[in-house]
Amino acid sequence: MIRTQGLSLQYGKRVLFEEVSLKFTESNCYGLIGPNGAGKSTFLKILSGEIEPNAGLVTIPAGLRLAVLKQDHFAFNEFDALTTVLMGHERLYAVMQEKDALYAKPDFDVADGMRTAELEAEFGELNGWEAEAQAGELLGGLGIPVSRHDVLVQDLDDGDKVRVLLAQAVFGEPDILLLDEPTNHLDVDSILWLEEFLLAFQNTVIVVSHDRHFLNKVCTHTADIDFRKVQMYTGNYDFWRAASEMALRHRQAKIDKNEDRARELKEFIARFSANASKSRQATARKKMLGQLDVEAIAPSSRKYPHIVFDAQRIHGKELLTLENVSKSLGGHRLFAGVTLTIAKGERVVVVSRNSVATSTFLEVVAGAQEPDTGRVKWGPTVQRSFLPKDYGHLFEVDLSVIDWLRQFSMNPDEGFIRQFLGRMLFTGDESKKSVTVLSGGERMRCMIARLMLEDPQCLILDGPTNHLDLESITSLNTALVKRSGTLIFGSHDVELIESLADRVIEITDDGVVDHQYSYTEFLRRHTEEVGVLVGA
Repeated sequence: MIRTQGLSLQYGKRVLFEEVSLKFTESNCYGLIGPNGAGKSTFLKILSGEIEPNAGLVTIPAGLRLAVLKQDHFAFNEFDALTTVLMGHERLYAVMQEKDALYAKPDFDVADGMRTAELEAEFGELNGWEAEAQAGELLGGLGIPVSRHDVLVQDLDDGDKVRVLLAQAVFGEPDILLLDEPTNHLDVDSILWLEEFLLAFQNTVIVVSHDRHFLNKVCTHTADIDFRKVQMYTGNYDFWRAASEMALRHRQAKIDKNEDRARELKEFIARFSANASKSRQATARKKMLGQLDVEAIAPSSRKYPHIVFDAQRIHGKELLTLENVSKSLGGHRLFAGVTLTIAKGERVVVVSRNSVATSTFLEVVAGAQEPDTGRVKWGPTVQRSFLPKDYGHLFEVDLSVIDWLRQFSMNPDEGFIRQFLGRMLFTGDESKKSVTVLSGGERMRCMIARLMLEDPQCLILDGPTNHLDLESITSLNTALVKRSGTLIFGSHDVELIESLADRVIEITDDGVVDHQYSYTEFLRRHTEEVGVLVGA
């Protein structure tokens, strides 16, 4: 259990939250949600002790162990994968290190013997004899084979680094587990494993995630950070959304009623204040008006973009054909001999355990990279736009937001450009600031504004929900569902994929498999084939 009492934090004049008093109990998983910038990751850092609040207390009962999913992928570069996992239980690892150091002493004496006896006893109490086996099982469950357990973390790809740090966090079954975006960079098997692990986990979990499917699957409660407050709901993300929308409608109806009543009172007062026979009634109505609650709805930092795609029709049946396409990177074959055709109107998701293979495949399809062998052939009239995973170089220019978007438009009119920026929540002076100072979420919103402006017949998207808050993800998802054009994409957002994909191209170590059915069906068959065994 972990409790907060009167927790407040602000940076300068900016208040993130104030007077937050909550209790997180065992056997529950709490999803921590809120708009970008609301302070979700900061709240986790306060709970872990990494950041001190301006006021208030965080209380953890004595003897309980707290573990955190580390965000620094470079901190363990000099350690192998198995050792990095063991380091997740700090006390156990310290005992192991001290014990090994004592046994290695050439002048081992009686005092050393007494100390090692104490350490051996504590080592046994901490289940140390099973530690390496348990750490290995966690790595195996996350898809890292025994042959790679002794590989240095610095030599692992980004996905495996995340898997190692995730195994580190859950190692030794901590009493309190704090997870910040745990599904980032994970493939479907690893996400399924994590979901099953958390469903079976009997202690306290607090998780920040933008993955709606994941939040719905694992969370028993939802803690919503919005406009300086944190409100607790019993239920998963979908329950929170339904409950919050209902509460908002109820409050709006009450305020509308009060505003109508206030208008009537003001009209009466204006008409009869100077009338002696009605002055007593006018005075009474002034008092009623003063007591009437006509406050606005409690402010919220939540904003939903207005994303609209209206893809142009493709003339003819030809869209895209790949003929014997192969690609290697750094001497490693990513895919080979790929031959397939994508027809107009199809929605195709590309999945792989290797995120580099997914991104490279999409880049080859989009024409951003040339294949080593084979040919990528597009229909002669097909217009396409590409959202790459790495688009940072596009913002390394000294331009305002409006001028940045203008360079992709056939119509330079400022009013025309502002329409698209406004839909993505860039209003007023926000459109005049330099793109070099934009956050990750703001850059992605610029990229989506560009896609709306170009509005091609075929969209190729690599990680379209990356850096977006849940409100923007929901708006993007809705817009893509309504869009009639062809879509080829890669994503880790299960709900997005399930709502869109009617075909799955899977890149495996053994080749590329073209599944001519929906992602929901792919997931069902895949789960039946591989199974999901926690810790196996």
